[in-house]
Amino acid sequence: MPAKTASAAATLLLRRGLIATGPVSATLQIAGVQLVLWARLTFGWRSFHFAANPTQGPLITQGPYRCIRNPIYAAVLLICWTGTAAHWSALNGLLALVIGVTVVIKIACEEKLLRSAYPEYEEYARRTSRLIPFVI
Repeated sequence: MPAKTASAAATLLLRRGLIATGPVSATLQIAGVQLVLWARLTFGWRSFHFAANPTQGPLITQGPYRCIRNPIYAAVLLICWTGTAAHWSALNGLLALVIGVTVVIKIACEEKLLRSAYPEYEEYARRTSRLIPFVI
């Protein structure tokens, strides 16, 4: 996660604007945490690689990666934006926007690297949503 994303998320947490309190928002955030765990378990130890470049090994296309190319980023956005919506303020909204923009930039950079590292990535990208299954 880029430093700006981590800083914005930490600021939201310190402002008590990240953790949802209602049943709907808490359920969405729990679903986000479960998606992160599922994606990490599917990806294995390679998921703890913090650099943008692809790790050694095959392209992962099973588990949540069957429907979403970036399930961990999707979960981060779900968790952050749900908390922001539950504790709305202009500053929290700005922090959520920073998180969203930095995640989108990171996805674009990583996908460029994946396209060069994995010839099959182009076909995978055509049939798999980037962040929201069957939408984008």
